[in-house]
Amino acid sequence: MQEVQNRGANVVTLLLVEDDDIDAMSIQRSFEKERIANPILRACDGQEALELLQRGLVPSPFIILLDLQMPRMNGLEFLQLIRQDLEFGSAVVFVLTTSTAEQDIAASYRRHIAGYFVKDEAANGFRDVIKLLDGYWQIAELPMIRTPR
Repeated sequence: MQEVQNRGANVVTLLLVEDDDIDAMSIQRSFEKERIANPILRACDGQEALELLQRGLVPSPFIILLDLQMPRMNGLEFLQLIRQDLEFGSAVVFVLTTSTAEQDIAASYRRHIAGYFVKDEAANGFRDVIKLLDGYWQIAELPMIRTPR
C-alpha cells in the first residue's frame, strides 16, 4: 500500500474485494495506467474484507469495490452484514462482477450500493470503471467511518 496525496483533502482508499488474481491485477494496472495513486487494499472474499474493516485496517474515507461470486462469504452476504452494522452501514460500495443476473442486480441495489458494473473481458472495461471511481471520489463527500484501532 502506498501513502500518497489525492487531489482532495483526504486520500480515499479503495478496498478491493476480489477473489480472482487476474481481475485484481487488471484493476490495479488500470489505476496505474490512469495515473491514479490512491491506496488499494485487497481482500480475497467477504470474510477477509469484513475482518479488515473490523480490525480498523482500512483507512477512512474509503470506497469498496466488490465482486459478488467469491468463496467463504460472497458479495451479497458481505453487503447484508455491513448494512446491518452501525459503523459500516454508510460505506460506499460499487459492485464489479461477472453476474448479469437480474436477481443479483436487484439484490445489490436493495442493499444500497452506489453502482453495479459487469466485468468486461477487455482491460478497457476496468479502465472505464476506474475513471468513474476517480471522478466520483474527487467530487463526492464520503462518510468518515470510525473504525476500531
